[in-house]
Amino acid sequence: MRPDDFGPCSPGRLVPVEFGERAPDTPGGAVTVRRGSGFVPDPLPPRTLGRREILDALYDAIAAAERALSVLEGATQQLHNPHLLIGPFLTREAKLSSAIENTFASARELALFDLDARAVDDRDQTREVMNYIRALEHGLRSELPLCLRLLREMHAVLMKGVPTRARRIGDFRSGQAAIGSTERFEEARYVAPPAGELQPCLDAFESYLATPDDLPRLVRFALLHYQFEAIHPFEDGNGRLGRLLIVLQLCKQAQMTHPAIYVSGFFEAHRQDYYDLLLRVSTDGAWLDWIRFFLRAVESQAIDALSRARRIIELNQQHQKRVREKRASALLPVLVDRLYERPALTIAEVSRICRVTPRAAALAVRRLVEKGILVEATGRKKNRIFIAPEILDVIES
Repeated sequence: MRPDDFGPCSPGRLVPVEFGERAPDTPGGAVTVRRGSGFVPDPLPPRTLGRREILDALYDAIAAAERALSVLEGATQQLHNPHLLIGPFLTREAKLSSAIENTFASARELALFDLDARAVDDRDQTREVMNYIRALEHGLRSELPLCLRLLREMHAVLMKGVPTRARRIGDFRSGQAAIGSTERFEEARYVAPPAGELQPCLDAFESYLATPDDLPRLVRFALLHYQFEAIHPFEDGNGRLGRLLIVLQLCKQAQMTHPAIYVSGFFEAHRQDYYDLLLRVSTDGAWLDWIRFFLRAVESQAIDALSRARRIIELNQQHQKRVREKRASALLPVLVDRLYERPALTIAEVSRICRVTPRAAALAVRRLVEKGILVEATGRKKNRIFIAPEILDVIES
C-alpha cells in the first residue's frame, strides 16, 4: 500500500504500522519486521457526504433498489410455504460469497456434506462453505441485535474446523492485517488499522450500526459494509462475515420477512470492481461510486431472486403434481417440500423425521426415485444418500 495513493479527500488517516514477515518456504524461519503505513477510517457517517448530496446524486438508484426489494418482499409474503426458497437461496449465497475468496463447493457437495462429510472429496473447502450457511443461520436465529458480540459469535461458527492461519477464532485480531498479499507486506493492496487502533474503530462502528439517522437504509448498509472491510477486525474471514452482515441488516433492520436476497452474486460477478471501489473510498473518498455500485447489487439480486423464486415454485408444483396420484403415500408431498429446505436425504433420516418404519421410508424414497425427483449419489450399498438434481440445478444456474 502506497501512502501517495491517499489523497486529501480520503476519509481517514495513515498511521505507522509494523508487520512480521516470514521468509517464503521457511515455515519455521525467522520473522522480519517490516514497517509501513496502515489506514484508520474516520467514524461514520462521512463528514463530506450529506443526505442532500446523496439524494441528488443517487435518488433514482435508491428508488430502483427499494422498488425491487418491495416487489420481492411482496412475492415472498404471498407464498404458502416461504421455506421453499430459504434453503436454495442460502446455499447459493454461501457458494458465491465463498467463491469471492476463492473457496469453492458445489450445491451437490454441500448437500452431501450436510449428511456425511465422507461423501465429498474436498472436505476442507466444502466445510468452509457449509460454515457460511451455519453462521448465517446462527445470526438469523439470535435474539441479539446487530452488535459486535453477535459478529464474534458468527465468526466462531464461520471458522470452526477450517484450515486457517488465524489464532483467534471468535475474537478480534491482536496483530496487523494486510489485504492482497499473504507473504510480502510491501505488496499489500491495503493495510488495515493496527491493533492499537482497532477497539475505537469497532466501538464507533457498533454505535453507528445501532443508531438510526436520516440516511436511506440501503445507503447506511453500503457505508457499514465499507467500514467493516476497512477495519478488517478479524485475522481471517472478514470478507465473508462482512457480506453476512448485509443479509442480517436486510432482515433485522430493513424488516424483510425472509432472507430471500443476497448481494454476493453481484459482487462475485463484478469482483474486481467490488475490490477497486472499496479501495477508492479509502484513497479518494469515492463514496458515491461505491454506494451506486452497492445499490445496483441490491436491485440486480432482488430481480434475480424474484425470477429464481418463480422457477423454484414452478418446480415444486411440478414435483407435487408427480407425487399426487391415487393411492399415493401421503408421505411423498411432505418429503418433496422438505427437499427444498435441504436437497438430500437418507432412508434413515426419512424414517426418523417422519416417524415411519425403515421399510415405509425406503418405499417412499424409491417412489421419488421412480418419479425422477431423487437420484442416489454415492454408489454405496449401505448408508446411501439421495439428492434432488433438479433443485440443485436451480441453485447452480
